[in-house]
Amino acid sequence: MKQTLDWQIASIRDIRPETAKVKSFTVTLPSWTRHRAGQHYDIRLTAEDGYQTQRSYSIASEPEREDEMDITVERISDGEVSTYLHDVLIPGDHIEVRGPIGGYFVWEALMTEPLLLIAGGSGVVPLMSMIRHRAAAGAKNPTSLLYSSRNFEDVIYYNELEKLQSANGGLQIFHTLTRSQPPEWTGYARRIDQDMLREVAQPLGKNVKVYICGPHF
Repeated sequence: MKQTLDWQIASIRDIRPETAKVKSFTVTLPSWTRHRAGQHYDIRLTAEDGYQTQRSYSIASEPEREDEMDITVERISDGEVSTYLHDVLIPGDHIEVRGPIGGYFVWEALMTEPLLLIAGGSGVVPLMSMIRHRAAAGAKNPTSLLYSSRNFEDVIYYNELEKLQSANGGLQIFHTLTRSQPPEWTGYARRIDQDMLREVAQPLGKNVKVYICGPHF
């Protein structure tokens, strides 16, 4: 698929909190190109004195949505771009973007192998694009997400993941909380290890396609 690498001025249509430190931004694109689940966009900020900085952010939305896309951004306390997105942007503002970019870390619903997704923290974002794409395309390949977070409050997309697991046959979600767990927690409560990987991956068989993303890996 041809990549669109020219910078364009996009509009912020919506901003939604996901956790205390994570927000999702719906970006409307004047020159829209259908992305592949797993790709990203670059965002560039330019100060009045001409200073520029840019960062890459994974696309969170499914390719089936047209004319817009979502990015989900964790606020980094000393981050030039993430703090601007969190603290300054409001719906109706404009930002400079280019994309979609990337071709090695992508999944398409035409790939029918069982799918194992392993995420740490905000690394779940490109994997969420894959899960949303799977649901939108009606794919039925067995799929498991193993998602590591520090605390329950840090889990991104928790409610949506639960709904997708209930509604879309063949999708299983496994959470592990590494620092603290709420009362009556039934998920894992440690860092991802070989035993955990074996338990989650074994039902998918040997011909499994694996994607891993996150600061823990």
